[in-house]
Amino acid sequence: MAILQIRTYPDEVLKKRACEIENIDGAIARLAKDMLETMYEAPGIGLAAPQVGESIRLIVFDVSHKEEKPEPHILVNPVITATEGEEVMEEGCLSVPGIYAKVKRPAKVEVKGYDLDGNEVVMQAEGLLARVILHEVDHLDGYVFLDRLSRVRRQMALKKYLKSVKS
Repeated sequence: MAILQIRTYPDEVLKKRACEIENIDGAIARLAKDMLETMYEAPGIGLAAPQVGESIRLIVFDVSHKEEKPEPHILVNPVITATEGEEVMEEGCLSVPGIYAKVKRPAKVEVKGYDLDGNEVVMQAEGLLARVILHEVDHLDGYVFLDRLSRVRRQMALKKYLKSVKS
C-alpha cells in the first residue's frame, strides 16, 4: 500500500464530475486500499478518488474513533437515493486544509453503491456518517464543502485559506 498525494483546492480535478467505474478490478481495489491508508495517515474520516487525482466515482470512509476498532467502508459508484431532515455541523476537508465551517446538510441519508466484489451495497446513515457520505459524494460531483456555504461565508473562508497557503 502507499500514501497518495492529496490534491488541494483549487486543483482542477476537484472541480469536475468524476466518471463511473465500469470494471471493479485489482487496480480499483489497490487504489481503494491506498486511499484508506492515505485517509488514516492524514488523518481524516473520508476521502474521494478525485482528492488523490483520480477522477472516478470511488469513496472511502471510517468514522470510528481512534480508540475503537477501525470500520473502513469502500463504495464504488455511490448514489444518494434518499435524504431526510437537516442539520448544521462544522466540516473540514483534507483538500482545503485548516479551514472549517458550519454546513447545512440532510440529517439522514440512504446511499447505494458497490463493494470491491461488485456486490450492491445499500446503507442508511445519520449524523456524522451521513455527513461524511454526502461530503465525499459531493467530491465526486465536483464540489468542495465551501460550495455549500453562502457567498459571503465562502469568500471569507477562501480568503483565510488562500492567506494560509501563501504563508
